[in-house]
Amino acid sequence: MNVVLAAPRGFCAGVDRAIQIVEQAIARFGAPVYVRHEIVHNRHVVERLQKIGAVFVEELDEAPTDRPVVFSAHGVPKSVPAEAERRNMIYVDATCPLVSKVHVEAQRHYNNGAEIVLIGHAGHPEVVGTLGQLPDGVIQLVETVEDARNFQPKQPDKLAFVTQTTLSVDDTAEIVGILQERFPAIAAPHKEDICYATTNRQAAVKAMAERCDVVLVIGSETSSNSKRLVEVAVRAGARHAALVEDADAVDWPILDTAGTVGITAGASAPETLVENLITAIGERFETSVEELRVTDEDVVFKLPRILSSEAAE
Repeated sequence: MNVVLAAPRGFCAGVDRAIQIVEQAIARFGAPVYVRHEIVHNRHVVERLQKIGAVFVEELDEAPTDRPVVFSAHGVPKSVPAEAERRNMIYVDATCPLVSKVHVEAQRHYNNGAEIVLIGHAGHPEVVGTLGQLPDGVIQLVETVEDARNFQPKQPDKLAFVTQTTLSVDDTAEIVGILQERFPAIAAPHKEDICYATTNRQAAVKAMAERCDVVLVIGSETSSNSKRLVEVAVRAGARHAALVEDADAVDWPILDTAGTVGITAGASAPETLVENLITAIGERFETSVEELRVTDEDVVFKLPRILSSEAAE
């Protein structure tokens, strides 16, 4: 069995920062520290943080007012920190800075009187957070090519679009193309909203997929960027692709007739899960492992000032 490892893969800077925020909040304030929603979409990450003192809740009113609360990397509606302030809670916002960039763009377009289109998946926490930056009904959600074709704006001459950061690059380009063809004046982001990590991981999968009989994507079913990697792998030529949470979730018979298996991991999946999967394959097949790297990543995001040593003092 030839194992091809896509690179980059796994944790992005926003996920790494969010996890560090929970760890540092526990170190500074002691346990428990409450976290609104899963900090990132990965069960293994969540369970490890629970063991050191994180308590995950769905809504802010489930957290006591005398303990700190962390907001997830996906971002939250403006009403959430406003409610935390009303309750005099200590809160730490772990929203990925690239998601915050989308929030700022949406606010700028709103301030300029533009009608805003958000390309994304309904119900995803990031989309919920972006929609919640502005009054109800201000942002119109477009999910599919069909939505883009049928969208009827109130003011076609003053339109702008933003996107969820974890979408398929190709799917989004198709939707944007339709909107730009229908509404040539539509304003685009200064810099693409789909984040560098999503773009790089999809590019790595495209580069290896044609060589692979099977591509295994390590990630959670709730992880948008991980699910997109499966779709990208199939489109790029892999005979079969599957989303697996870890090595225990692999349907091993699909590898019996495979000569080459590709492995990647979504942006919220720890590298230990990749290592465990390679070990599990090695226990079943005589394997060789090679890494296919399309680019290097050196992005690092600072932690919020509330967690800094100066703030503690």
